[in-house]
Amino acid sequence: MVAAHKNVYNAAPPIDFMAGDFISGHFFVEPSMSQDPLVIALPKGRILEEALPIIRAAGIEPEAAFSDDSSRKLMFATNQPNISLIRVRSFDVATFVAFGGAQLGIAGNDVLMEFDYSEIYAPLDLGIGKCRLSIAQPKDLDESLALDRLSHVRIATKYPHITSKWFADRGIQAECVKLNGAMELAPVLGLCPRIVDLVSTGSTLKANGLVEVDTLAHVTSRLIVNRTALKVRSQEISAWIEKFRAAVRG
Repeated sequence: MVAAHKNVYNAAPPIDFMAGDFISGHFFVEPSMSQDPLVIALPKGRILEEALPIIRAAGIEPEAAFSDDSSRKLMFATNQPNISLIRVRSFDVATFVAFGGAQLGIAGNDVLMEFDYSEIYAPLDLGIGKCRLSIAQPKDLDESLALDRLSHVRIATKYPHITSKWFADRGIQAECVKLNGAMELAPVLGLCPRIVDLVSTGSTLKANGLVEVDTLAHVTSRLIVNRTALKVRSQEISAWIEKFRAAVRG
């Protein structure tokens, strides 16, 4: 956690803007090397699709390449001269913001709970990406393996920190096997009798013969901010927080 504080603003050189393109009624600017834009880290995938209407309602329109799946760009200009966007994996959004590579971002509270970065402030629940972090197991699991009878469990999960803490609070030692995907295979192949994973509709669990047995947390996506950046650029970042708040309210 100390490293996150020390590395704020060491992660990227100063950037400024040069003239860009006029696209669909918006003037886009490209970063160059004399100013320091605010960088907003956005998650790839479904959450990004839900976040884009809010981002646009807040007054930020990404350049055309942002929506081009064939583009190899990682950083994108916008119609706002002092705003750039990066698009990264959902778990990496929190890391970019905590270590100062980005000043703002959008991340699920599952990610925030898992990493628990002290440098991150989450001022606004965006109300998107709704799901739950749940325990699931085979529907025909032996009753002798019921959780209330165990002092030790083996769990496959992408969230070892949240999982071990949740079980520890209930007097159970959790041995977490870290997986990044295809979690439902773990019980099927005998790797672990249970999983902890995000659940939306439950259809994937059902298709693999699993059922939910408990919920660790309800999840939504939040606007997150680097605390040091908020102190240094308080007026600028606070203004964007309020624009996002207004966009969420509609």
